[in-house]
Amino acid sequence: MNVNDMEEPEGNEQQYLTFIMANEEYGVDILAVQEIRGWEPTTSIPNAPDYIGGVINLRGTIVPIMDLRMRFGLPIVEYSPVTVVVILKVIADNNEKIMGIVVDAVSDVYSIRQSDVRQPPDMNQDENTGFLRGLVSVKEKMVILLDVATLITSHQDLELPVMADSISETE
Repeated sequence: MNVNDMEEPEGNEQQYLTFIMANEEYGVDILAVQEIRGWEPTTSIPNAPDYIGGVINLRGTIVPIMDLRMRFGLPIVEYSPVTVVVILKVIADNNEKIMGIVVDAVSDVYSIRQSDVRQPPDMNQDENTGFLRGLVSVKEKMVILLDVATLITSHQDLELPVMADSISETE
């Protein structure tokens, strides 16, 4: 899928790439999506959090790969031919952070008006609810919108990208 082929959003609309995990549809800001890749084996990193499956070499850049099912505490499934890695890129603290997330399958691209986005219900804040940007109904189903910057730069993930940057600089 080439994200440059998508229609331009209107006015206060923002485009989201959606994907499926555990029969739920999640969305991320399409401007944070660098590319979508098929699943490929990773290189394990000692002492990395369980949900970091390893790293891949993406055209000279070492990119950590996060299993989003593990990160969110969802049941683990075997990767299939439709399992994909969504490479996300954000600027945080004046640094570019790149991370891949493993998802069950890519679903669609939606243009969503910001006025249609609802706040998630008030729940106990934990490390998983902090990633929620909001909820929106699309085509009679609920889509969970994720805050990509929080997802990528959460405190436990912060050390790995810094380490990854130093690895790519020494190559």
